[in-house]
Amino acid sequence: MPLLSTLNPALRTLLPTIGFIYALQTAAAIPSIIFQTERFYDLSGSLTYLSCTLLSLYFPAYRARSLAAADGLPIPVWPALTDFHPRQLILSGLTALWAARLGSFLFDRVLRDGSDSRFDKIKKNPTSFAIAFFAQATWITLVSLPIMATNSLPAAVLPPLCTSDYLGLTLWVSGFLLEVAADRQKASWTADKRAKKHSEDFLHAGLWALSRHPNYAGETTLWIGSAVIAGLGGGLVGGMGAKFYGGAAVGVMMSVVSPVFTYLLLTRVSGVPLSEKKYDKRFGGRKEYEAWKRNTPVFWPKLF
Repeated sequence: MPLLSTLNPALRTLLPTIGFIYALQTAAAIPSIIFQTERFYDLSGSLTYLSCTLLSLYFPAYRARSLAAADGLPIPVWPALTDFHPRQLILSGLTALWAARLGSFLFDRVLRDGSDSRFDKIKKNPTSFAIAFFAQATWITLVSLPIMATNSLPAAVLPPLCTSDYLGLTLWVSGFLLEVAADRQKASWTADKRAKKHSEDFLHAGLWALSRHPNYAGETTLWIGSAVIAGLGGGLVGGMGAKFYGGAAVGVMMSVVSPVFTYLLLTRVSGVPLSEKKYDKRFGGRKEYEAWKRNTPVFWPKLF
Protein backbone atom coordinates (compact mmCIF):
# COMPACT_ATOMS: atom_id res chain seq x y z
CA MET A 1 0.00 0.00 0.00
CA PRO A 2 2.91 2.50 -0.35
CA LEU A 3 1.21 4.30 -3.25
CA LEU A 4 -2.10 4.57 -1.40
CA SER A 5 -0.38 6.12 1.61
CA THR A 6 0.55 9.15 -0.48
CA LEU A 7 -3.03 9.84 -1.54
CA ASN A 8 -5.79 11.90 0.00
CA PRO A 9 -7.44 9.83 2.79
CA ALA A 10 -10.75 9.58 0.93
CA LEU A 11 -9.06 8.55 -2.33
CA ARG A 12 -7.26 5.77 -0.46
CA THR A 13 -10.64 4.12 -0.08
CA LEU A 14 -12.42 5.31 -3.22
CA LEU A 15 -9.81 4.22 -5.78
CA PRO A 16 -9.34 0.65 -4.50
CA THR A 17 -13.13 0.28 -4.34
CA ILE A 18 -13.47 1.33 -7.97
CA GLY A 19 -10.67 -1.06 -8.93
CA PHE A 20 -12.51 -3.82 -7.07
CA ILE A 21 -15.63 -3.16 -9.16
CA TYR A 22 -13.77 -3.75 -12.42
CA ALA A 23 -12.02 -6.80 -10.99
CA LEU A 24 -15.32 -8.41 -9.97
CA GLN A 25 -16.88 -7.72 -13.34
CA THR A 26 -13.85 -9.21 -15.07
CA ALA A 27 -14.19 -12.32 -12.91
CA ALA A 28 -17.85 -12.61 -13.90
CA ALA A 29 -17.14 -11.92 -17.57
CA ILE A 30 -14.63 -14.74 -18.10
CA PRO A 31 -16.94 -17.75 -17.52
CA SER A 32 -19.87 -15.91 -19.13
CA ILE A 33 -17.86 -15.38 -22.32
CA ILE A 34 -16.53 -18.94 -22.33
CA PHE A 35 -19.99 -20.50 -21.97
CA GLN A 36 -21.79 -17.77 -23.92
CA THR A 37 -24.36 -17.23 -21.20
CA GLU A 38 -25.97 -14.02 -20.00
CA ARG A 39 -27.70 -15.63 -17.03
CA PHE A 40 -25.34 -14.16 -14.46
CA TYR A 41 -24.88 -10.72 -16.03
CA ASP A 42 -27.46 -8.82 -13.99
CA LEU A 43 -26.86 -10.91 -10.89
CA SER A 44 -23.13 -10.16 -11.00
CA GLY A 45 -23.96 -6.47 -11.28
CA SER A 46 -26.08 -6.55 -8.13
CA LEU A 47 -23.49 -8.55 -6.22
CA THR A 48 -20.86 -6.01 -7.27
CA TYR A 49 -23.04 -3.18 -5.97
CA LEU A 50 -23.36 -4.96 -2.63
CA SER A 51 -19.65 -5.75 -2.46
CA CYS A 52 -18.36 -2.28 -3.34
CA THR A 53 -20.76 -0.65 -0.87
CA LEU A 54 -19.52 -2.91 1.92
CA LEU A 55 -15.89 -2.44 0.89
CA SER A 56 -16.16 1.34 0.87
CA LEU A 57 -17.38 1.19 4.48
CA TYR A 58 -14.75 -1.18 5.82
CA PHE A 59 -11.68 -0.57 3.66
CA PRO A 60 -10.27 2.17 5.97
CA ALA A 61 -10.42 -0.28 8.88
CA TYR A 62 -8.84 -3.01 6.75
CA ARG A 63 -6.02 -0.66 5.75
CA ALA A 64 -5.43 0.40 9.36
CA ARG A 65 -5.31 -3.23 10.51
CA SER A 66 -2.91 -4.17 7.70
CA LEU A 67 -0.55 -1.27 8.47
CA ALA A 68 -0.61 -2.08 12.18
CA ALA A 69 0.20 -5.73 11.50
CA ALA A 70 3.06 -4.75 9.17
CA ASP A 71 4.55 -2.45 11.82
CA GLY A 72 4.11 -4.96 14.63
CA LEU A 73 1.60 -2.73 16.42
CA PRO A 74 -1.65 -3.79 18.16
CA ILE A 75 -4.27 -4.49 15.52
CA PRO A 76 -7.35 -2.25 15.80
CA VAL A 77 -10.75 -3.90 16.16
CA TRP A 78 -13.22 -3.82 13.30
CA PRO A 79 -15.59 -0.86 13.59
CA ALA A 80 -19.09 -1.37 14.97
CA LEU A 81 -22.11 0.02 13.13
CA THR A 82 -22.27 2.82 15.67
CA ASP A 83 -18.82 3.98 14.52
CA PHE A 84 -20.21 4.96 11.12
CA HIS A 85 -22.15 8.14 10.42
CA PRO A 86 -25.95 7.66 10.11
CA ARG A 87 -25.77 9.05 6.57
CA GLN A 88 -23.28 6.35 5.59
CA LEU A 89 -25.49 3.62 7.03
CA ILE A 90 -28.63 5.01 5.38
CA LEU A 91 -27.04 5.26 1.93
CA SER A 92 -25.40 1.84 2.22
CA GLY A 93 -28.59 0.20 3.47
CA LEU A 94 -30.72 1.71 0.71
CA THR A 95 -28.22 0.68 -1.97
CA ALA A 96 -28.06 -2.87 -0.59
CA LEU A 97 -31.87 -3.11 -0.55
CA TRP A 98 -32.14 -1.86 -4.13
CA ALA A 99 -29.36 -4.15 -5.42
CA ALA A 100 -30.75 -7.24 -3.69
CA ARG A 101 -34.27 -6.59 -4.98
CA LEU A 102 -33.34 -5.77 -8.56
CA GLY A 103 -30.71 -8.50 -8.83
CA SER A 104 -33.04 -11.24 -7.59
CA PHE A 105 -35.86 -9.95 -9.82
CA LEU A 106 -33.74 -9.91 -12.99
CA PHE A 107 -32.07 -13.23 -12.20
CA ASP A 108 -35.45 -14.88 -11.64
CA ARG A 109 -36.69 -13.41 -14.91
CA VAL A 110 -33.78 -14.68 -16.99
CA LEU A 111 -34.09 -18.13 -15.40
CA ARG A 112 -37.81 -18.18 -16.11
CA ASP A 113 -37.46 -16.92 -19.70
CA GLY A 114 -34.33 -18.95 -20.40
CA SER A 115 -32.52 -16.02 -22.01
CA ASP A 116 -32.28 -12.25 -22.29
CA SER A 117 -32.98 -10.92 -25.77
CA ARG A 118 -30.52 -8.05 -25.23
CA PHE A 119 -27.67 -10.56 -25.47
CA ASP A 120 -28.83 -12.78 -28.35
CA LYS A 121 -26.10 -11.42 -30.63
CA ILE A 122 -23.68 -9.94 -28.11
CA LYS A 123 -22.95 -13.15 -26.22
CA LYS A 124 -21.72 -14.85 -29.39
CA ASN A 125 -19.00 -12.25 -29.85
CA PRO A 126 -16.36 -12.38 -27.07
CA THR A 127 -15.25 -8.79 -27.63
CA SER A 128 -18.77 -7.39 -27.57
CA PHE A 129 -19.66 -9.45 -24.51
CA ALA A 130 -16.53 -8.27 -22.70
CA ILE A 131 -17.44 -4.67 -23.53
CA ALA A 132 -20.87 -5.27 -22.00
CA PHE A 133 -19.27 -6.29 -18.68
CA PHE A 134 -16.89 -3.31 -18.85
CA ALA A 135 -19.90 -1.06 -19.45
CA GLN A 136 -21.64 -2.58 -16.45
CA ALA A 137 -18.58 -1.90 -14.28
CA THR A 138 -18.60 1.72 -15.46
CA TRP A 139 -22.34 1.96 -14.76
CA ILE A 140 -21.85 0.63 -11.23
CA THR A 141 -18.98 3.05 -10.62
CA LEU A 142 -20.81 6.17 -11.76
CA VAL A 143 -24.16 5.34 -10.18
CA SER A 144 -22.74 4.32 -6.81
CA LEU A 145 -20.13 7.10 -6.72
CA PRO A 146 -22.04 9.28 -4.20
CA ILE A 147 -22.41 6.34 -1.83
CA MET A 148 -18.80 5.18 -2.15
CA ALA A 149 -17.50 8.74 -1.77
CA THR A 150 -19.61 9.33 1.33
CA ASN A 151 -18.42 6.07 2.86
CA SER A 152 -14.82 7.02 2.06
CA LEU A 153 -14.97 10.11 4.26
CA PRO A 154 -14.24 9.87 8.00
CA ALA A 155 -17.51 9.90 9.92
CA ALA A 156 -16.25 12.82 12.01
CA VAL A 157 -16.22 15.25 9.06
CA LEU A 158 -19.78 14.51 7.93
CA PRO A 159 -22.41 17.03 9.08
CA PRO A 160 -25.42 15.84 11.11
CA LEU A 161 -28.56 14.71 9.33
CA CYS A 162 -30.81 17.58 8.26
CA THR A 163 -34.09 18.28 6.47
CA SER A 164 -32.70 17.61 3.00
CA ASP A 165 -31.62 14.12 4.10
CA TYR A 166 -35.23 13.29 4.90
CA LEU A 167 -36.34 14.81 1.61
CA GLY A 168 -33.84 12.57 -0.16
CA LEU A 169 -35.08 9.55 1.78
CA THR A 170 -38.66 10.36 0.77
CA LEU A 171 -37.63 10.59 -2.88
CA TRP A 172 -35.71 7.32 -2.63
CA VAL A 173 -38.59 5.41 -1.06
CA SER A 174 -41.07 6.87 -3.58
CA GLY A 175 -38.86 5.87 -6.51
CA PHE A 176 -38.21 2.42 -5.10
CA LEU A 177 -41.90 1.71 -4.53
CA LEU A 178 -42.72 2.97 -8.03
CA GLU A 179 -40.11 0.71 -9.59
CA VAL A 180 -41.13 -2.35 -7.56
CA ALA A 181 -44.85 -1.83 -8.23
CA ALA A 182 -44.28 -1.33 -11.97
CA ASP A 183 -42.10 -4.45 -12.22
CA ARG A 184 -44.66 -6.52 -10.33
CA GLN A 185 -47.53 -5.30 -12.47
CA LYS A 186 -45.65 -6.21 -15.62
CA ALA A 187 -44.57 -9.61 -14.25
CA SER A 188 -48.16 -10.38 -13.25
CA TRP A 189 -49.46 -9.25 -16.65
CA THR A 190 -46.89 -11.45 -18.42
CA ALA A 191 -47.75 -14.47 -16.27
CA ASP A 192 -51.46 -14.02 -16.94
CA LYS A 193 -50.81 -13.74 -20.67
CA ARG A 194 -48.83 -16.98 -20.65
CA ALA A 195 -51.69 -18.60 -18.74
CA LYS A 196 -54.04 -17.27 -21.46
CA LYS A 197 -56.03 -15.21 -18.94
CA HIS A 198 -56.00 -12.27 -21.34
CA SER A 199 -55.09 -11.58 -24.96
CA GLU A 200 -53.66 -8.06 -24.65
CA ASP A 201 -50.59 -7.41 -26.78
CA PHE A 202 -49.02 -4.84 -24.48
CA LEU A 203 -49.46 -3.57 -20.93
CA HIS A 204 -51.24 -0.23 -20.71
CA ALA A 205 -53.08 -0.41 -17.39
CA GLY A 206 -52.19 0.50 -13.80
CA LEU A 207 -48.95 2.45 -13.56
CA TRP A 208 -48.37 1.75 -17.24
CA ALA A 209 -51.36 3.98 -18.00
CA LEU A 210 -49.55 6.85 -16.25
CA SER A 211 -46.17 6.32 -17.90
CA ARG A 212 -44.87 4.15 -20.73
CA HIS A 213 -41.84 3.36 -18.57
CA PRO A 214 -42.77 3.78 -14.88
CA ASN A 215 -40.06 1.37 -13.74
CA TYR A 216 -37.35 3.54 -15.29
CA ALA A 217 -38.92 6.68 -13.81
CA GLY A 218 -38.80 5.03 -10.39
CA GLU A 219 -35.18 4.02 -10.92
CA THR A 220 -34.16 7.59 -11.74
CA THR A 221 -36.14 9.00 -8.81
CA LEU A 222 -34.48 6.79 -6.24
CA TRP A 223 -30.99 7.77 -7.43
CA ILE A 224 -32.03 11.42 -7.23
CA GLY A 225 -32.93 10.66 -3.62
CA SER A 226 -29.52 9.12 -2.96
CA ALA A 227 -27.83 12.16 -4.51
CA VAL A 228 -29.81 14.49 -2.26
CA ILE A 229 -28.82 12.50 0.83
CA ALA A 230 -25.17 12.24 -0.19
CA GLY A 231 -24.69 15.79 -1.45
CA LEU A 232 -27.39 18.29 -0.64
CA GLY A 233 -27.83 16.70 2.78
CA GLY A 234 -24.40 18.03 3.58
CA GLY A 235 -22.43 14.79 3.36
CA LEU A 236 -20.14 15.27 0.38
CA VAL A 237 -20.68 19.02 0.23
CA GLY A 238 -19.88 19.58 3.88
CA GLY A 239 -17.29 16.83 4.28
CA MET A 240 -15.29 17.54 1.16
CA GLY A 241 -15.72 21.27 1.50
CA ALA A 242 -14.19 21.05 4.95
CA LYS A 243 -11.11 18.94 4.25
CA PHE A 244 -10.97 17.19 0.90
CA TYR A 245 -10.65 17.73 -2.84
CA GLY A 246 -10.54 21.53 -2.67
CA GLY A 247 -14.16 22.44 -2.16
CA ALA A 248 -17.83 21.63 -1.91
CA ALA A 249 -18.32 22.00 -5.69
CA VAL A 250 -16.67 18.65 -6.31
CA GLY A 251 -18.95 17.13 -3.67
CA VAL A 252 -21.96 18.41 -5.59
CA MET A 253 -20.62 17.05 -8.88
CA MET A 254 -19.91 13.64 -7.36
CA SER A 255 -23.49 13.58 -6.09
CA VAL A 256 -25.32 14.57 -9.26
CA VAL A 257 -23.33 12.29 -11.59
CA SER A 258 -25.39 9.31 -10.40
CA PRO A 259 -28.94 10.48 -11.27
CA VAL A 260 -27.81 12.39 -14.37
CA PHE A 261 -26.00 9.33 -15.74
CA THR A 262 -28.97 7.09 -14.85
CA TYR A 263 -31.45 9.38 -16.59
CA LEU A 264 -29.34 9.76 -19.73
CA LEU A 265 -28.60 6.04 -19.88
CA LEU A 266 -32.27 5.07 -19.55
CA THR A 267 -33.66 7.73 -21.89
CA ARG A 268 -30.92 8.01 -24.51
CA VAL A 269 -29.01 4.71 -24.67
CA SER A 270 -30.76 1.64 -23.25
CA GLY A 271 -34.08 1.29 -21.48
CA VAL A 272 -36.54 3.61 -23.21
CA PRO A 273 -35.00 3.67 -26.74
CA LEU A 274 -34.68 -0.12 -26.94
CA SER A 275 -38.17 -0.74 -25.55
CA GLU A 276 -39.81 1.88 -27.76
CA LYS A 277 -38.10 0.50 -30.85
CA LYS A 278 -39.16 -3.05 -30.03
CA TYR A 279 -42.79 -2.14 -29.39
CA ASP A 280 -43.02 0.21 -32.35
CA LYS A 281 -41.86 -2.64 -34.56
CA ARG A 282 -44.45 -5.02 -33.11
CA PHE A 283 -47.46 -2.79 -32.65
CA GLY A 284 -46.83 0.39 -34.65
CA GLY A 285 -49.89 1.45 -36.62
CA ARG A 286 -52.37 -0.29 -34.34
CA LYS A 287 -55.07 2.09 -33.13
CA GLU A 288 -54.93 1.12 -29.45
CA TYR A 289 -51.14 1.25 -29.31
CA GLU A 290 -50.90 4.60 -31.08
CA ALA A 291 -53.54 6.04 -28.71
CA TRP A 292 -51.57 4.81 -25.69
CA LYS A 293 -48.39 6.38 -27.02
CA ARG A 294 -50.17 9.62 -27.81
CA ASN A 295 -51.87 9.96 -24.42
CA THR A 296 -49.25 8.49 -22.06
CA PRO A 297 -46.00 10.28 -21.08
CA VAL A 298 -42.89 8.41 -22.14
CA PHE A 299 -41.13 8.71 -18.78
CA TRP A 300 -42.34 10.74 -15.79
CA PRO A 301 -45.83 9.55 -14.74
CA LYS A 302 -48.88 11.63 -15.56
CA LEU A 303 -50.35 12.47 -12.14
CA PHE A 304 -53.25 14.65 -13.22
